[in-house]
Amino acid sequence: MRWPSSRSGSVALADAETVVAPAAKKNADLPVRIASAVVMLAIAGVALWRGGLVLDGFLAVAGLVVFGEYVRLASRIAPDPARMSAAVLTGALYIGWAAFALIVMPTPLLIGIMGLVICTDTGAYFTGRALGGPKIAPRISPSKTWAGLAGGMAAAGIWTALAVLFGGYLISAIGPTGPSLGEALRITNVGFAALAGAALAVVAQAGDFYESWLKRRAGVKDSSRLIPGHGGLFDRVDGLLPVAIVVGTLWALGAGS
Repeated sequence: MRWPSSRSGSVALADAETVVAPAAKKNADLPVRIASAVVMLAIAGVALWRGGLVLDGFLAVAGLVVFGEYVRLASRIAPDPARMSAAVLTGALYIGWAAFALIVMPTPLLIGIMGLVICTDTGAYFTGRALGGPKIAPRISPSKTWAGLAGGMAAAGIWTALAVLFGGYLISAIGPTGPSLGEALRITNVGFAALAGAALAVVAQAGDFYESWLKRRAGVKDSSRLIPGHGGLFDRVDGLLPVAIVVGTLWALGAGS
């Protein structure tokens, strides 16, 4: 019988530590991530509750922070001043348009698209982990799978359908028959709402991929270290930005017609 040498035992121990260390670090960061998430939700909740100038100011400051993080990424990518200027202008248009759309849209619509993006991320995360399968673009975002995208679309579709149905129920409450689920179903198109939510989930994922592409080219893991355990604010709202642009523009066109 041959006993393992002390060298092979050391190598095995080192390999085990290499495997365990990331998991231990991730578990150690969990309380920090939870605490940061609670603080972020509390700040956003207070801004939504106060509304008016408080909410507008909160959204404007958030937009400026995201733009600053975008410029930080662009400065690591652009090889010369001309391309840096083009990148800054692109970021100003992209982030400024999204922030302005969030500021001018009604609060219920703002809450609706925030919920949609959260449902998209949550559905994609759990479905992707449960089913796995082929990656969408492994060179840009190795964790994103087609199954995860489908899960995110399903979750967003359900959220949007329920939100529209709830809105219809509230509208029916001011009618002659009083609150009625049947009337809410009659005056709303739940099927179309579900399809629209699924389509917006794709838009949200595109925003996620765009920021992942920027970070990949910049050679960084997070857009900044602003939020302990979560990275930068850009990392948290990457999917919200393009959804805000699409929904805000459609709402503005509909309101103006």
